[in-house]
Amino acid sequence: MTRLWIALHLPLLQLEIFRPNWLTEQATVVLEQNRITCASALARQSGAQIGMRKAGLQMLLPSALFYQRQPALETRTLQQVAMALLNYTPQVAYAGHDCLLMDIGASLRLFGGIRALCRRIKETMRVMGMTITLSCAPTAMGAWLLARNAASTADKLNMHSSKSRRQRPPATRILKLNKLVQSLDSLPVHLLPAATPWLDWLRGIACDHLGTLQKLPRAGLKRRCGKQILDVLDQAYGEQVELFEWIAIPPQFKVRIDMPDRIEHAEMVLAFIRSLLTQLMGWLTAKQLAVSQVDLQLEHERGRQAIAPTLLSILLAEPVWREDHLVRLLKERLAQVKLEAPVIAVSLDASQVQAMHVPNATLFPEPKAYAENHHRLLELLVARLGDNQVLQAAPRADHRPEIANHWTSVIHQQATEKQCQQQQPPLQASRPMWLLEKAIAIEIRQHRPYYQAPLKLLTSAERIEAGWWNGQLVTRDYFVAENPAHVRYWIYRERLGERQNEQTDTNASWFVHGVFG
Repeated sequence: MTRLWIALHLPLLQLEIFRPNWLTEQATVVLEQNRITCASALARQSGAQIGMRKAGLQMLLPSALFYQRQPALETRTLQQVAMALLNYTPQVAYAGHDCLLMDIGASLRLFGGIRALCRRIKETMRVMGMTITLSCAPTAMGAWLLARNAASTADKLNMHSSKSRRQRPPATRILKLNKLVQSLDSLPVHLLPAATPWLDWLRGIACDHLGTLQKLPRAGLKRRCGKQILDVLDQAYGEQVELFEWIAIPPQFKVRIDMPDRIEHAEMVLAFIRSLLTQLMGWLTAKQLAVSQVDLQLEHERGRQAIAPTLLSILLAEPVWREDHLVRLLKERLAQVKLEAPVIAVSLDASQVQAMHVPNATLFPEPKAYAENHHRLLELLVARLGDNQVLQAAPRADHRPEIANHWTSVIHQQATEKQCQQQQPPLQASRPMWLLEKAIAIEIRQHRPYYQAPLKLLTSAERIEAGWWNGQLVTRDYFVAENPAHVRYWIYRERLGERQNEQTDTNASWFVHGVFG
């Protein structure tokens, strides 16, 4: 297996933890000790520069939004991004405070090659709201250096080529080691963090690129700059083994994110929910699990005017580990939600999970695939119409038709089917397709039951006697009857046992209880 690494550099992580890149573009900057450490594209075009004081930018751009840097939030966001990348490989490692490394040598065939895999990773990062520079190389440190160089080069090209045709940044997808060596030789020395204290000295001896740095005497360079700079160079050029500690996967999934603004419409929350779902899918893939219930919580005002959060639970008939189906369900549910107050935070909890089933890899599809599609359609209908609007038959173990004819929501399908198999008694007699919600009393004319027309009895009596154990005694004789138009009804004659508490009733009464299809 060929070793291949992908490095993701997040140059705007300090800024995008507050405002994801798919929000409306605004002049936004991040401050640390009253100096700019990160700025949006619009702010840079207006004159914002790294290291500029806040007062200086306020003179240039009074409408700019200012945020104080939060390293803890940056670390937590980087962990969430790493969780989403578990969709593609379980081997994800941190490389600094704004970069991630992925060993994807074993994932290329699964995702259709390096081009397709890179496209999917970029789409995942777009959903997460993160701006990235992506590079791949046979060594992890080589990919990391290429990604950092691509970020600085792309920023310079965008700043100086606004009116002219923009130049393409250098290639960042290298699959062979000899090509990687040629690309690394042309990279600037300042990309190495270990070389930062010695940049003035290196420039003084005309050592501006890694290729020149490689040609310096190693013993003298080690005495002057330390061993760390040599270790990074050897790892990047593939001359030293690279060892990494893969990210730890939490035992449970429950993630919460704060909204950058107060959101008053539930549909607008979907973009942030998709970010949470992407992380959930990465967690499920790494743990080889499928989720059968997710709980979404929309948080509102706190403090004295606190409002209880809005809770949405999605119960699935079949466990899933794909994002698209959950997105459709949540979109339908959110379209029906009327928020009592603006949303300030969203949290997602995978409350019920189970082992993932191995997908079918045979030539012909199995019947189970059709059942899964059927379940997904029912779940979508439930999300759109409501839990009590999509029902399925769930007969009870009782001979009284109005009690045995029970209906329940399709989201409880598996439990209901098992219960029906255990409790439903075998029936030899015919039953109508439509059972009336309430039986209709009919007349007796010329000693024959009459319902819109004289009815002819086609079967002998089927006697049902039940309910004596709970004080709801039922004693009936059921018949199949037919009118002159050949429409068949299920009728019954009420015996004395059921009407013994009524004073005026001394004769049996007839009722229509169902209609045959």
